[in-house]
Amino acid sequence: MSQGVPVLRRLAITVSVTLASGMAMLDQNIAVVALPHVQGGLSASPEQVSWMLTSYILGMAVMMPLVGWLSGRFSRKSIFLTSILGFTATSMGCGMATSLPELVIMRLLQGMFAAPMPPLSQSVLLDSYPPDRSSQAMAVWSMGALVAPIMGPLLGGWITQEMSWRWVFYINLPIGIIAGTGVILSMRHEKAGVDRPFDVMGFASLVIGLGALQLALDRGPSLDWLASPEICVELMVAAMGLWVFFTHSASAAHPLFDKALARDRNMLTATIFAFFFGMMMNGVIAVLPAMMQRLFDYPALTAGIGSMPRGFSSLVMMILMASLPARFDARILLAIGMVIYAIGLATMLSFDLSQSLYSFVITSLIQGAGLGLMFAPLTAVAFSTLSPNLRSEAAAALNMVRFAGSGMGIALVQAILSTNTAAMHGSLAEHITPDGPVAREAFGTALDSEAGLTVLDAELTRQAAMVAHLDVFLLLLGVLVLCIPLVLVLRGKKPAAV
Repeated sequence: MSQGVPVLRRLAITVSVTLASGMAMLDQNIAVVALPHVQGGLSASPEQVSWMLTSYILGMAVMMPLVGWLSGRFSRKSIFLTSILGFTATSMGCGMATSLPELVIMRLLQGMFAAPMPPLSQSVLLDSYPPDRSSQAMAVWSMGALVAPIMGPLLGGWITQEMSWRWVFYINLPIGIIAGTGVILSMRHEKAGVDRPFDVMGFASLVIGLGALQLALDRGPSLDWLASPEICVELMVAAMGLWVFFTHSASAAHPLFDKALARDRNMLTATIFAFFFGMMMNGVIAVLPAMMQRLFDYPALTAGIGSMPRGFSSLVMMILMASLPARFDARILLAIGMVIYAIGLATMLSFDLSQSLYSFVITSLIQGAGLGLMFAPLTAVAFSTLSPNLRSEAAAALNMVRFAGSGMGIALVQAILSTNTAAMHGSLAEHITPDGPVAREAFGTALDSEAGLTVLDAELTRQAAMVAHLDVFLLLLGVLVLCIPLVLVLRGKKPAAV
C-alpha cells in the first residue's frame, strides 16, 4: 500500500481498521462488570468465571506471534477479513454459550481471531499516511485502542443492567459487519511479502511458556502457590518454555521474530514499556468496577460511570496529540504522560470506604489524561527507527507483549487482593472481637445473635479488602515510577524514509 493513498479512501481505511481494532480491544474489558452475572447464569465459582477474561487475553497473546509470518505469506486484506469474520462468529458463540467451558473455549477462539487486528491496523495506517504524519496516524489508532477498552466497563454495565450479559457479546455483530464491509470496499489486495520459513520451535516454546505462566498466576491463589505441586510444575514449564524461546530466537536462522527488532534500541525499550503499561492499565480497569460494586454497593451501571471519564480524558489528549507538529519530541510527551498517570494512581492511595463517586471520577480523569499522552508517543517512537518492512512484525511483537502484561497484571492483581484480604482479615479479627468496645459501639446488642456476628465478619472482610486494594494501587504506582527512567534510553530519531 503506497503513501499516495487518496484522501477519501484513506479516511475509509482509517475508520474501518480503527473500528475493527477497537472492537478487539473492547472485548478485553467489556465483560468485567458482567462477571457476577455470568457467574450466576452459568453456575460457576469466582475463580472459574475469571477465565472468561484471561482466556481471551491468552488467545490474543498466543496468536499474536503468527501475525508477522502470516502478513509475509498472505495479503493483509485477507488476514483482516478472516479475523473480522471469525471474531464476529465467535462473539455470537459466546453469547449463545450454555456452560462455562463453552464460554471459555469461545473466548479463547475469539481472542485468537482478534489478535491480528491491532497490529495489522497499525501497519496499514502507517502505510496509508505520509512519513511526516506517522504520529498523527498513531494518535488516531490509539483513540480506538485506548478509549474502547476504557469505555468497556461502562458499556458492559449498561448492557448487563438493561438487557443481559449475553448482549455484551452480541453487540460485536453489527460492529463486525460495518468494519468488514469497510475493509472490503477500501483496502486493496497487495502482494504478499517475503515468505520465510515458519519457526515451529520458537512458536511452540513461546506458547507453552506464556500459557503455563498464565495458568500458574491464575490458579496460584486458590492452590497456595508453591505449596501446590501443580503450581511448581507450571512455573518450571513456563521457565523452560521461555528459556528455550529466547535461546532459540538468538541462534535460529529464521526465528519467530526478526532479530533486527531486538537490535533496535527504541523497539526493545518500547517492548519493555508495553509489558508494564499493559499490566498497569488493565490491572486498574479490572479492579475498579468490581471494587465499586462489592465494597461501595454501587450498581453495575454506576460502576461503569465511575470509569467512563478515563475514556473522555484519553480521547481529549489523543485529539491534542494529533494536532501537534511531527517535529515535537515524543519522548517528552511520554514522560509527561507517565507522571500524570502516576499522580492519578497516587490519589487512589488515600481512598477509604467513605469515598464518593466524585473521587472515582476525578481519579479516572487524571489517569485517562496520562494514558492519552503515553500510548501514541510510545508507538511512534517504537517504529521511528525501524525499516518499514518490519512494521507488521514489530506491531505484532509490541501488542503480544502488551497483552501478555495485561493477562499477567490481571492475575497478579487478583492474587494480591485474595492473599492480602485474607491476611488483613486475620489481623483485624485479632484486635476486634464481638465483646470489644469498637464492635459494641458499631453494632450494639446485634452482636449477641448469630446474624450479628455474620454482619461483623462481613464488615471485617470489607475493611480488609479495602486495604488490599490500596496495596494493589501502591504496587502499580511503584512499577510505573521505576519505568520512567527508561525514557532516557529512547532515541529521538525521525521516522525512517519509505
